[in-house]
Amino acid sequence: MEEKKLNRINEVLREQGRTNKWLSAQLGKNEVTVSRWCRNLQQPDLETLYRVAHLLGVPICDLLVEDYQPGQPG
Repeated sequence: MEEKKLNRINEVLREQGRTNKWLSAQLGKNEVTVSRWCRNLQQPDLETLYRVAHLLGVPICDLLVEDYQPGQPG
C-alpha cells in the first residue's frame, strides 16, 4: 500500500537547513515521533502543526500538501 503524503515538514526543514533532531528538541518531542511525521507515517495534531509552523517561521499552509485527494493513493 502506498503511503499518503499529507505534510511537507521534511521538505521545509531541508529548505531551512534544519534537522528532525532540531525540531524534536524545540518541541520537546521524541525524535522517533518527529521522524515519523517527516516520513508521513504519522501526522502531528493540529496544535503541534501550528507550533511547527511558528518555529519554522512559515504559514501553516506551507506545511500541508496542497493537492491531496482523500481516498486517493498518496
